Amino acid sequence: MASVTFKGNPVTLLGNEVKVGDQAPDFTVLANDLSEVTLNDSKGQVRLISVVPSLDTGVCDAQTRRFNEEAANLGNVKILTVSVDLPFAQKRWCGAAGIENVQTLSDHRELSFGQAYGVAIKELRLLTRAVFVVDSNDKVTYTEYVSEATDHPNYEAAVEAAKQAN
Repeated sequence: MASVTFKGNPVTLLGNEVKVGDQAPDFTVLANDLSEVTLNDSKGQVRLISVVPSLDTGVCDAQTRRFNEEAANLGNVKILTVSVDLPFAQKRWCGAAGIENVQTLSDHRELSFGQAYGVAIKELRLLTRAVFVVDSNDKVTYTEYVSEATDHPNYEAAVEAAKQAN
């Protein structure tokens, strides 16, 4: 498993670490309208999956806004942001932030995504910061488990990986 800290303290990640070349694990999360969303719902598209602990924090806010801006340069890439924030809070945040190019998804109910991708923090019941790129054939082409969950991911590398997978 990836070694991650949260505010300098080591945390335990639940689930399986996903590696480049793996078949992307399926998951079930909730959209802002409480409908279920799975990986299969975006089958045939390149997906950039941005994982954040909570949209209501500075780095997570900045990360989601950054990928929202990058969407214009990514063509047919679907950008998903996954957190354990409630769907209602995600919808409110997106409206206030003017987010239109990123779909926010909630993993609060089952931690299905968190466990499938090895990003669920046992001690906090949050997701650690990570970025995954999944190609149109559901193969993982890029992973980044950010070693300190309060740090920014490598935006440039993730965007480049999404462009290459497109």
